[in-house]
Amino acid sequence: MGESQAGKTAEARQEVVTVLYLAGLGDGAVRLPDGQIVHVAGALPGETVRIEETRKGSWQLQAVLEAAPERVSPPCPLAETCGGCALQHMRTDALLDWKVQRATRALLSAGFDAVPQATTFQVAPHSRRRADLAVKRGATSMLIGLHERGTKTIVDMSTCLVLDPDILTLLPTLRTVLHSLQAIRREASLHINLLETGPDILLVTDAPLSAADRIRLAQMAEDYAIPRISWASTSNPEATETATQRAPVAQSIAGHTVTPPPGGFLQASATSEQAIQNAVMAALPTKMARRASVVELYAGCGTLTFPMAQRCQVSAYEGYASAWNALKAASGTARITAHHRDLNRQPVMAKELAQASAVVLDPPHAGARSQMEQIVRGLPTQVVYVSCNPAALSKDTALLAKAGYRLHAVTVIDQFLWSAETETVCDFRRESSRRSHSGPSRSG
Repeated sequence: MGESQAGKTAEARQEVVTVLYLAGLGDGAVRLPDGQIVHVAGALPGETVRIEETRKGSWQLQAVLEAAPERVSPPCPLAETCGGCALQHMRTDALLDWKVQRATRALLSAGFDAVPQATTFQVAPHSRRRADLAVKRGATSMLIGLHERGTKTIVDMSTCLVLDPDILTLLPTLRTVLHSLQAIRREASLHINLLETGPDILLVTDAPLSAADRIRLAQMAEDYAIPRISWASTSNPEATETATQRAPVAQSIAGHTVTPPPGGFLQASATSEQAIQNAVMAALPTKMARRASVVELYAGCGTLTFPMAQRCQVSAYEGYASAWNALKAASGTARITAHHRDLNRQPVMAKELAQASAVVLDPPHAGARSQMEQIVRGLPTQVVYVSCNPAALSKDTALLAKAGYRLHAVTVIDQFLWSAETETVCDFRRESSRRSHSGPSRSG
């Protein structure tokens, strides 16, 4: 083979293409000359781009030849490498519009003939109160940050436009302190919830904490007013223990004081939590009869439970024991009955769901197929579904469409700014109020 031929063979394949649409992860979808659809990170719909094939057979953006009007310069210096934000090159108003389109397409695909115009909410930068970060031991300090997209490489988080500044200011100290710990041989994970009482930290490490480690963490907690630092092993991350605690840990929800478990789930920001609560409460009747009750599935620590209990009786189901304990302990005299139950293995049955004035559920990312099958057998008058995954939303609510529910209202909440994650609150209703022998009418 001649030198020119060898050089030609070594050249990466390139194509000039037009971007058709944004795919689910926020990548631009393009059609290759052979008809194949491939996804390219960093490309926006309508753009003419030059793309290049990688050695692994994927395609990457090589140049934007004609930019879309929605394109902006990424505001964060880590945008090109950090895997946390996939869409910083897109105007935030256009990003919210795209998320509305995602939710709308998901619901149309589920079988609903019409989707109401969505109410929308978008969080502000620097408002995220929850951080789940990767940790890796370096020569003189710890790398703390997020993985570069598609790799195991950690991008050290020197700045972030998403996180609350109070979390960012902790990172330099954490790098130093964690580097001194014997419990981290190579890697760890760090979970920070910014509660009303201060940062609540869960450290998951690849070796046990030594006595010296515990003293070091206690000193850091004292120096930086950290109420609680918890620990778990990577071999059993759910078995958490308190490494040090200097003050109570608390978060208020609708007038109730909750003690979240270590690493417990919180909505990404306080404002997005309020937006989700507002959408759910707007779906429920303003005035509910004294005997009216709501069945809540996947209740967590009570984000929706406590607001709803101000209006009606709530039977709240949660499978994660620590979250259920937190909910139960904070319920007090509220009109709440908290149940510990794995809803994927043991869903609430149709007979109970049929008696409810409404069923409200906020399932995990994979959805709630088993539970949805019981819902459409019970046929409650109203179902309010809170979704963090348009694909699961479409699959689950297709059952509601087949059962005769109509879509009454939709709220789309962009609580994960500059990412493809889409939060949706949907209000589904059946025209008939209640079957004759299924229990009391909705009016009670």
